[in-house]
Amino acid sequence: MAPAPAYGTRTDPAGGISTAPAAPAGSGSAFGTFGELLQGALPHPQGDFLVTFPLARWATAVFHPRPGRSDVQVRPAHKAKSRRVAEAVLAALGTTDGGLLEVAGDLPEGKGLASSSADLVATVRAVGAAHGRAFTPAETEDFLRGIEPADGVMYDEIVAFHHREVRLGRRLGVLPPLTVVAHDEGGQVDTVAHNRVARAIDAADREEYALLLDRLTAAVACGDLQEVGAVATRSAEMNAHRRRRAGFAELHALCREVDGLGLVLAHSGTMLGVLLEAGDPALAGKTEHIRAGCAALGGEVSVHRSLGGDDSWSPTAAPVHPTELEI
Repeated sequence: MAPAPAYGTRTDPAGGISTAPAAPAGSGSAFGTFGELLQGALPHPQGDFLVTFPLARWATAVFHPRPGRSDVQVRPAHKAKSRRVAEAVLAALGTTDGGLLEVAGDLPEGKGLASSSADLVATVRAVGAAHGRAFTPAETEDFLRGIEPADGVMYDEIVAFHHREVRLGRRLGVLPPLTVVAHDEGGQVDTVAHNRVARAIDAADREEYALLLDRLTAAVACGDLQEVGAVATRSAEMNAHRRRRAGFAELHALCREVDGLGLVLAHSGTMLGVLLEAGDPALAGKTEHIRAGCAALGGEVSVHRSLGGDDSWSPTAAPVHPTELEI
């Protein structure tokens, strides 16, 4: 039996293999977020929003065009949403050619680190790159809208984002790199299902969320890390009233013991973390104290770093994917 043709080569109807070279591949990347600095709803219709907390962990995608074939294959096969976005981008580009989409990265699924949104944004960038096209954040929103609620990881800064509508609320800017020592309560949360059954937010809470967003906007603008931590903690507290969070009291106590900035929560995920200054001379000792304090909770403890102003937020080359930040 003759060997199967190499991927990307053309096969004519008679079974012969064309010698035409495969089209160049395109690559893209997108960062995840450690939950949200703030998530709630504003006092107007369709006011649901979140504020991203960009994380130095990425999803990557590589798209190999396949001239003459209309289908899009994706690896791993369960990344069906990424395949749908790739098809939408190809349609917008006016091409009938398909290809192979390879999605990778170090953002675990179902934990609240925006893994799905990062996959989709990386895919848009990879398919565009393969066809010599770069898409704006607003154009990227259009591709994601209708696929699922999404995080604002197409913007290279902290943003308030209307995740259900997939549109920008406001730009906040950047902060210095921060460290998160996180406890994972285990399991997974399906973002689409979570947003479908999320409890309604009453008028009083909506007013408070509006005030919190204004406070956070001002805090990011002037680099007030204590205020950023205070707003993130209040958001976590308000969320805990609607959805019980294992280990909340313990993490809150540990944060106070190490003089942390506050708590930061994956509101539709499984992770809750203590926020620390990355440049703190006592960072290693504080990290170990939190690790030890989480031992009785079970689950896993991990350490993460947020993206700062001097970082490459959307690397053109595939980023190195650490499993955990070393302190």
